[in-house]
Amino acid sequence: MLEEDMEVAIKVVVVGNGAVGKSSMIQRYCKGIFTKDYKKTIGVDFLERQIAVNGEDVRLLLWDTAGQEEFDAITKAYYRGAQACVLVFSTTDRESFQSIQTWKEKVEAEVGDVPTVLVQNKIDLLEETVIKNEEAEALAKRLKLRFYRASVKEDLNVTEVFRYLADKYLQRLKQQTAEETEVIHTTSNKIGVFNTSSSNVCNQNSSNGREVISLRPNKQRTKKAIAMMMVVPKSTQTGTNVCNCFSARPSDLCSKLLSLTEVFINETFVAASAVSF
Repeated sequence: MLEEDMEVAIKVVVVGNGAVGKSSMIQRYCKGIFTKDYKKTIGVDFLERQIAVNGEDVRLLLWDTAGQEEFDAITKAYYRGAQACVLVFSTTDRESFQSIQTWKEKVEAEVGDVPTVLVQNKIDLLEETVIKNEEAEALAKRLKLRFYRASVKEDLNVTEVFRYLADKYLQRLKQQTAEETEVIHTTSNKIGVFNTSSSNVCNQNSSNGREVISLRPNKQRTKKAIAMMMVVPKSTQTGTNVCNCFSARPSDLCSKLLSLTEVFINETFVAASAVSF
């Protein structure tokens, strides 16, 4: 699964003119029933069904929207958040076929590009058809949509429509997840990359489009600075202990201490500069 013990929920809107069989399609898929009586959907209706697609638990949330123009203001609000869409027209209603482009634009205006299918319903009424097969296929090709000829009454291709949408959405979801993971991985590789093989104090390497910063201070300078910080350092000139300086005259002692202090400050500054960038 995409996430262990997680269920994927997909909101699917079913749109099209009135009386094309949207409500009957959802009823058939979710409840396995079909009724001949037509009842106009007021606003929106909602049903759901849980299925398994390629080992993934998927819950399809099917929103049945009214096809009448007077309900546009209501139904548009329910398009928002949709992750898939079914565009339905009827074999016996040419106006519903001609309105598909408009329905597609309405959905895209609210949710953008989502997995979508085109469905020609009521193909069991071939003797009453007013749409040629070539016309329907040409529309699907022009809109770049998967096309299904279905019969809700005969339960033909209804399941295939929703399974295709679920599979299409899962593919897109996995691709999006992989791309986000790749972006995070690439970004993490560009931050905090240290090159310990370079002898320069601060080096920027732009190979492969990646900036590499080396933070290796000069070993020789660092050791000298550390040596100056020891409790009993040695004189850089004579090799005698500083303790021996106390047997010298006060003026010589002050001179030696000042000299050592100056060396210590200089060497510490150099060592500190070696790691600044």
